[in-house]
Amino acid sequence: MTAKVVAPVARHAVALLGAEVRAGRLERGWSIRELAERAGVSTATIVKVERGDLGVAIGTVMDCAALTGVPLFYDDQSRVEVEAERARAAVLGRRPRRSRSIDPADLDF
Repeated sequence: MTAKVVAPVARHAVALLGAEVRAGRLERGWSIRELAERAGVSTATIVKVERGDLGVAIGTVMDCAALTGVPLFYDDQSRVEVEAERARAAVLGRRPRRSRSIDPADLDF
Protein backbone atom coordinates (compact mmCIF):
# COMPACT_ATOMS: atom_id res chain seq x y z
CA MET A 1 0.00 0.00 0.00
CA THR A 2 1.31 3.45 -0.92
CA ALA A 3 1.57 6.09 1.80
CA LYS A 4 -0.92 8.93 1.50
CA VAL A 5 0.65 12.16 0.29
CA VAL A 6 -0.23 15.13 2.47
CA ALA A 7 0.30 18.70 1.34
CA PRO A 8 2.98 20.59 3.26
CA VAL A 9 0.46 23.27 4.20
CA ALA A 10 -1.76 20.61 5.80
CA ARG A 11 1.16 19.19 7.75
CA HIS A 12 2.07 22.68 8.93
CA ALA A 13 -1.53 23.45 9.96
CA VAL A 14 -1.81 20.23 11.98
CA ALA A 15 1.54 20.86 13.66
CA LEU A 16 0.49 24.40 14.50
CA LEU A 17 -2.83 23.23 15.94
CA GLY A 18 -1.03 20.61 18.03
CA ALA A 19 1.32 23.25 19.39
CA GLU A 20 -1.65 25.47 20.24
CA VAL A 21 -3.34 22.60 22.08
CA ARG A 22 -0.15 21.97 24.07
CA ALA A 23 0.18 25.67 24.92
CA GLY A 24 -3.47 25.80 26.02
CA ARG A 25 -3.02 22.71 28.17
CA LEU A 26 0.06 24.15 29.84
CA GLU A 27 -1.64 27.53 30.41
CA ARG A 28 -4.37 25.68 32.30
CA GLY A 29 -1.78 23.76 34.32
CA TRP A 30 -3.10 20.42 33.10
CA SER A 31 -1.00 17.33 32.71
CA ILE A 32 -1.31 15.17 29.61
CA ARG A 33 -3.28 12.71 31.72
CA GLU A 34 -5.75 15.40 32.82
CA LEU A 35 -6.44 16.47 29.24
CA ALA A 36 -6.75 12.84 28.18
CA GLU A 37 -9.36 12.22 30.89
CA ARG A 38 -11.32 15.34 29.92
CA ALA A 39 -11.21 14.38 26.22
CA GLY A 40 -11.98 10.72 26.90
CA VAL A 41 -8.87 9.44 25.13
CA SER A 42 -5.54 7.88 26.08
CA THR A 43 -2.45 9.84 27.04
CA ALA A 44 -0.76 8.46 23.92
CA THR A 45 -3.47 10.12 21.81
CA ILE A 46 -2.87 13.48 23.49
CA VAL A 47 0.85 13.16 22.77
CA LYS A 48 -0.02 12.51 19.11
CA VAL A 49 -2.38 15.51 18.99
CA GLU A 50 0.29 17.79 20.41
CA ARG A 51 2.90 16.47 17.97
CA GLY A 52 0.61 17.07 15.01
CA ASP A 53 0.20 13.41 14.12
CA LEU A 54 -2.00 13.17 11.03
CA GLY A 55 -3.42 9.82 12.16
CA VAL A 56 -5.52 11.28 14.98
CA ALA A 57 -9.24 11.61 14.28
CA ILE A 58 -10.26 15.18 13.47
CA GLY A 59 -13.02 15.04 16.09
CA THR A 60 -10.49 14.20 18.77
CA VAL A 61 -8.24 17.07 17.72
CA MET A 62 -11.20 19.47 17.72
CA ASP A 63 -12.27 18.29 21.17
CA CYS A 64 -8.76 18.86 22.52
CA ALA A 65 -8.63 22.30 20.94
CA ALA A 66 -12.00 23.26 22.42
CA LEU A 67 -11.06 21.95 25.86
CA THR A 68 -7.81 23.93 25.90
CA GLY A 69 -9.38 27.14 24.60
CA VAL A 70 -7.80 27.11 21.15
CA PRO A 71 -9.96 29.29 18.90
CA LEU A 72 -11.09 27.31 15.88
CA PHE A 73 -13.14 29.98 14.16
CA TYR A 74 -13.27 33.75 14.03
CA ASP A 75 -15.28 35.68 16.63
CA ASP A 76 -16.13 38.35 14.06
CA GLN A 77 -19.39 37.21 12.41
CA SER A 78 -18.66 39.05 9.16
CA ARG A 79 -15.31 37.26 8.91
CA VAL A 80 -17.04 33.93 9.54
CA GLU A 81 -19.46 34.65 6.69
CA VAL A 82 -16.66 35.63 4.31
CA GLU A 83 -14.70 32.49 5.12
CA ALA A 84 -17.82 30.30 4.82
CA GLU A 85 -18.56 31.74 1.38
CA ARG A 86 -14.95 31.19 0.36
CA ALA A 87 -15.17 27.56 1.49
CA ARG A 88 -18.43 27.05 -0.42
CA ALA A 89 -16.87 28.50 -3.54
CA ALA A 90 -13.90 26.17 -3.19
CA VAL A 91 -16.20 23.16 -2.91
CA LEU A 92 -18.32 24.24 -5.87
CA GLY A 93 -15.45 25.40 -8.01
CA ARG A 94 -14.25 28.87 -8.72
CA ARG A 95 -17.50 29.96 -10.30
CA PRO A 96 -20.55 28.92 -8.30
CA ARG A 97 -23.51 28.35 -10.56
CA ARG A 98 -26.85 29.90 -9.88
CA SER A 99 -29.64 27.42 -9.50
CA ARG A 100 -32.19 27.89 -12.21
CA SER A 101 -35.81 27.90 -11.27
CA ILE A 102 -37.80 24.95 -12.53
CA ASP A 103 -41.18 25.50 -14.09
CA PRO A 104 -43.70 23.10 -12.50
CA ALA A 105 -44.94 22.29 -16.00
CA ASP A 106 -41.53 20.80 -16.78
CA LEU A 107 -42.07 18.26 -14.01
CA ASP A 108 -45.22 16.83 -15.61
CA PHE A 109 -44.39 13.46 -17.13
